[in-house]
Amino acid sequence: MTAADPVLHSLPPHFLDVDGVRTRHVTGGDGPPVLLLHGIGRSLEDFGPTIGALSSTHRVYAPDMIGFGYTDKPDVNYSLPGLARFVRHYLDAVAETRPVTLIGNSLGGAVAQMFAVMSPGRARGLVLVNSAGFGRDVALALRLCAVLGLGERLLAANPRGARRVTRSLFASPDFATPERIAHTLDLSRQPGAARAFLSVLRSIGDVRGARAQWQAELAGRLPALNLPTLIVWGDRDEILPVRHLEAARRTHPHASVHLFEQTGHVPQIEREASFTALLRQFLEQNGL
Repeated sequence: MTAADPVLHSLPPHFLDVDGVRTRHVTGGDGPPVLLLHGIGRSLEDFGPTIGALSSTHRVYAPDMIGFGYTDKPDVNYSLPGLARFVRHYLDAVAETRPVTLIGNSLGGAVAQMFAVMSPGRARGLVLVNSAGFGRDVALALRLCAVLGLGERLLAANPRGARRVTRSLFASPDFATPERIAHTLDLSRQPGAARAFLSVLRSIGDVRGARAQWQAELAGRLPALNLPTLIVWGDRDEILPVRHLEAARRTHPHASVHLFEQTGHVPQIEREASFTALLRQFLEQNGL
């Protein structure tokens, strides 16, 4: 998805101040609040179809998180708790005081979980889409980026890298369109983008993969919240392998689970219609 997508024309992005951070976001619709959180190095465009679908029944919030997309990228030490605090500040900035259902893809799923344990009174439900937080093994490229010096070289913005990153998100190459590749390249060219990416990545992982400590913290604290939870995965995810789904089931034994076949890391795009139907059913059944 790009900023030229019709969904984002009908609900165009705007900027607002979030605790001193110029933040790009989309908001619209009326009803129970849902908050959409994208993955590492990505932007709200990854939820373009979902934004449009939910805005007819819900109040939708979709920010570019601090350090990513077209939101400011201050020179700070990024961390998972820091991103969760940013989400809280964002909800304060948009004056949303109701508990929200958090829908997070990849890193966004880990941020959603951390937000829930840090601000339990403000979380109403969780939808975890190919979410980080359920296993040590991640894509080799991410592990290599954790190496000082090498990561900086690997993240140098160029068309070949943008094509490789975009292609890795999908099981089918048909979704790695020129428009999506161009958007990935533009995101990588934003000032401070590589620094923020590496700061987050190195705070949650190293060359061996995702660190166990923060994952154990979430696994130990989340079940007690007993939040309605939907876990979705693509069986051909190259970033966070599908075997993480079993760990996700153990952490959230009460959760609804769905596995999309022939699907990669962003099923909300690659299986747009089925994903939207599943999401609507979950929200309706749980009164979210």
